Amino acid sequence: MKKTILTVSLILMGCMGGMNAQISLVNPVPQVVKSASQELYNAPEEWRIVCDDARTDGIAAAALKTAGRTLNNDAAFTVTLGVRGDKAVRKYKKQIPQKAEGYYMELTPDGAVIAAYDEQGLYYGVQTLLGSMAQGKIESCTVTDWPDVKYRGVVEGFYGTPWSHEARLSQFDFYGRNKMNVYIYGPKDDPYHRDHWRTPYPAEEGKRIQELAEYAKQHGVNFYWAIHPGVDIKWTTEDRDALMAKLEQVYSLGVRSFAVFFDDIWGEGKRADKQTELLNYIDNNFIQKKKDVAPLIMCPTEYNKAWANDETGYLRTLGTQMNKSIEIMWTGNSVVHCIDKESMDWINQRIDRKAYIWWNFPVSDFVRDHILLGPAYGNGLDIDDDVSGFVSNPMEHAEASKIALYGIADYTWNMEAYDYKANWEKAIVDLLPSNPKALRTFALYNKDLGPNGHGFNREEGDELKQLAQEVMNNDNRKTYLFYKYCADLKASADILLADRTNPELIRELRPWLLQARNLADYGMAVCNMAIMRSAKLGEYPTFTDFYAQARSLQEQMYQLENSDERHALQPGVKVGTKVMLPTIDKLFTQSVELYNQTKGTKLSSVAGYSPYKLTSNVEQLALLPVTASSNTVNVSPALEVIYWQADGELVIESENEMTLQGMEFNLGVKDMAKNFTLELYVDGEWKPVSILHYKPEDTAIHTGNELAGMKATKIRLTNTSERDLEVYFKKFSFTKQ
Repeated sequence: MKKTILTVSLILMGCMGGMNAQISLVNPVPQVVKSASQELYNAPEEWRIVCDDARTDGIAAAALKTAGRTLNNDAAFTVTLGVRGDKAVRKYKKQIPQKAEGYYMELTPDGAVIAAYDEQGLYYGVQTLLGSMAQGKIESCTVTDWPDVKYRGVVEGFYGTPWSHEARLSQFDFYGRNKMNVYIYGPKDDPYHRDHWRTPYPAEEGKRIQELAEYAKQHGVNFYWAIHPGVDIKWTTEDRDALMAKLEQVYSLGVRSFAVFFDDIWGEGKRADKQTELLNYIDNNFIQKKKDVAPLIMCPTEYNKAWANDETGYLRTLGTQMNKSIEIMWTGNSVVHCIDKESMDWINQRIDRKAYIWWNFPVSDFVRDHILLGPAYGNGLDIDDDVSGFVSNPMEHAEASKIALYGIADYTWNMEAYDYKANWEKAIVDLLPSNPKALRTFALYNKDLGPNGHGFNREEGDELKQLAQEVMNNDNRKTYLFYKYCADLKASADILLADRTNPELIRELRPWLLQARNLADYGMAVCNMAIMRSAKLGEYPTFTDFYAQARSLQEQMYQLENSDERHALQPGVKVGTKVMLPTIDKLFTQSVELYNQTKGTKLSSVAGYSPYKLTSNVEQLALLPVTASSNTVNVSPALEVIYWQADGELVIESENEMTLQGMEFNLGVKDMAKNFTLELYVDGEWKPVSILHYKPEDTAIHTGNELAGMKATKIRLTNTSERDLEVYFKKFSFTKQ
C-alpha cells in the first residue's frame, strides 16, 4: 500500500476550488506533495537552465525551451535539471524515487530543481513544473512522483474515420503534458494496417508515419505501429516474410515499437498455435535483434472473457508457448467492460503474465449517434500491480476524446488518489478554458451511450432524476425548474457554436450542439404545454400552439438525425437520452392525454418521430440504428463478428407502405446468400424475394429483379441454413420510390 501525503495545497483545492493550490492544477495528480507554505509567488517570465551537457538536447530541456518563457543566463529564476549520476543534481541523489520515469522536484521562489530516475522522468518533472504555473503563480513545495502503470496511453483502434494527421500531432502534445507514454496506431480503416497489410506504404503515407513517430518521440510517447494480418493470413513462409518486410519498412521510417492484432476475425487466422509460432518468430528475429525496439504487443482473437473458450485452451496456449516478453492485450469480461481485481486474476493466470489492458472507452464506433463527454470511471483502484499496461480506445472525435483521456492519464499514473469527478471538472477547463461552463452544461447530457449491444452504460442526468419524477405531478413550480434546465442547455449550445478558440472541437460537436438546441426547444415547448393544459381556450399562446411547436420539433430532431450535418458513417444524433429526453417525452404524452380528457379532443400523444423500426432476435443486431437519406434507408453496420443463430431474423418495419426500388446487403463472407431468405410483407403475408451474389468472390448480396416495384410495409432477413453462422454485418440498405 503506497502512502500519499495530503498537502496543504491539496486540502485547499477541495475547500477553495484550487485558487491557492498551484500543484493541484497538475494532471495527473502527483504521488507525494509537501507544501512549504501557503504563500503564492508570481511565476517567472524568464529563467536560466542549468544541467549537464548530456541533458542539453534532451526532451526535458526542449520542453523548457519551448514553454513560452525567455531564456536568460542572468535570470534570477534557475531551473536545474538532471538524472541519476548527473553532477547538476548530485546532492539530490537520495530524493530521486527508484522507479522508472520517477522524479523529484523542489520548487521555491528562486527556482526549481528536477532530479529524475531517467530522461523520461525528467521530462515529466518539467511538465509538472509547467502545469503548476498555468495560472501565473507558483508555490513553494516538493514533489516526489512516479507512475503506477508502466505503459499508459491510447490505442487508435476504433472502426470508422481514422484521425487526421493533424489530430494525431495534437494528441501527442496532449499525451506529453499529461504523462502518457504510449500511442498505438491501429485504425481499422487504414488499408495498410489491415486489408492490405502485405502492401508497403506508398511514399506519401510513409512520410506521415515517419513524422508521427518523430513528433511522438519529442513528447515522450512511444509510437507503436500495429499490423492486422489475421483476416486472410495463410500461415505460409511467404506471408511470414511479407509481414517481416512490412515491419522492416516501418522500422526504416523511424518507428521503434510494434504490435500485431488478431482481433475480430474467424477461421484459419484465429489459431493460437499459428499465432504463437509467428509472433515468437517476429520477437526472436526482429524485436530482439534490433536492440532498440520496445517489447512486442499482440491483441488476441479471444480478447475478452465472454469470448474465451477454456476447452480449446486458446489463451493457455498463448500463455505457455508465447515468449514471455510479448505483451498480450485484454478488454475485460466482455468487449466493453470495466476492469477489476477479480477479472485480472482470471486472465493473468491463463496467459502467465500481466495482461495489457485495452479499455474500450470512450470509443463510440458502436454508438456513433452519441458523443461521449463523460468522465473515465469504473475500473478498480487496486489493479496497478496486475496490469502491464493500460490504454484507452477513444472516439473518432479526437478533440472530444480528450475529456476522458485526461482521466485515463490521471488514473493510470496514481490509481489510489484518482477522483474521477474532480478530474472531469479539470478536464473540461483544460479542453476549453474560454467557455468551460457552457461545455460542462452540454457535456452533462452527452455521457451515456444509450441502448447498445454491449450493455455498457454511463451515469447521465443525475441532477435531473429527482426533478424528473416530481415534474410529472402537475406541479408548475417543478415544471418551471425543468424549463430552466432546458434553457440552460439551449444557451450552452448557442455559446459553443460561436466559440472560435478550439474550432476542431466545435466541428466535432456540431451535430450534437444543433440537436441540443432542438432538444432544449422541445423541452421548453412541452413545459409550456404542461403549464397551459388547464388554461382557458382563446388565450395566446394556447396549449395547441405549444403542442404544434413540440410536434414540429420532434420531426426536426428526426430530420437532423438524417441530414448532412452528421459526420461520415454517423447513423443519428442523440442528446440527453438517459433522463432529459425520456422525461420530456413522458411529460408530452401526459399533458396531451390530460388535455384530451379535459377538452374532448383527440390529439396524438405519441412522443418522438421515426418512420422505421428495427427488431431482431439476433442479439448483436437488435439495437442497430436505422437512418434514412432521401429515398435510401440504411441500417448502421455492426463492427465485430456476428453470431447469427439458426432461424435468427432481422425485421425492418415502415409506418407507411413502401414501393421498393432496390436493395443490397453485405455479410462479409463469400457464398452466403444461399444461407438466408429475404421476404417482404405484402398485403398481410410474407412473400420471398430471390437473393444472389453477382460474382463468386463478391461478399455483397443483391436481390432479384422482382423486387423493383413491390409494395411492402416490412422486410425480413432470416438465417434458414439450420445452423449457426459467423458473419459480419457490413451493410444493409434499400431504396424506395
